[in-house]
Amino acid sequence: MNASKLSTVERLAEELVARLTIELEASGRHVHLSRADVETLFGAGYRLNRTKDLSQPGQFACAERVTLEGPRGSLKNVVILGPERPESQVEISLTDAVALGLTPPVRLSGDTEGTPGLTLRHGDRVLRLSRGLIVAKRHIHMTPEDAARFGVADRQRVRLQCFTSRPLVFQDVEVRVSPQFSTVVHIDYDEANACGFQKGDRGVILK
Repeated sequence: MNASKLSTVERLAEELVARLTIELEASGRHVHLSRADVETLFGAGYRLNRTKDLSQPGQFACAERVTLEGPRGSLKNVVILGPERPESQVEISLTDAVALGLTPPVRLSGDTEGTPGLTLRHGDRVLRLSRGLIVAKRHIHMTPEDAARFGVADRQRVRLQCFTSRPLVFQDVEVRVSPQFSTVVHIDYDEANACGFQKGDRGVILK
């Protein structure tokens, strides 16, 4: 097979893989802040500094970092993600929770009813949240077009086969469908380590 035919075959193979599978992405510990809580930690009128766009449209990492404090310990240099939200929320892994001495539930982002709070610190400024600490439930962000192609619906729970260095099948992966999303699987660092995740790995939905 000559080089041009080989490149065509490779391109078609890549397109097929992209069509049948979904990119995996590991999400580390991070903080979402409300306008009022940004000002508590950084001062009146302060605006977060955008440094890096994330995979989801309109979402970005900020230059600012905070320390999370719990009854057992602390986690330093935790990134803040923008844009600002109506209510502050902190997402960590179960391993992080042990380090802090807290027991947050596994929830989808935004579901903070009945969750524990914690302390956030930036220099000598302190923010004490009464609630908002969660372990993010593994999920798939998906466009309506991709949801139709994969035959899944918003809030449907599926199994996901991960094609990684330590292949495994994740159960109870929740599908979230919106025209504001790009299609990608989000797992936390505990889950990423469990399956041997590396950037560029992909998975396939098993119903």
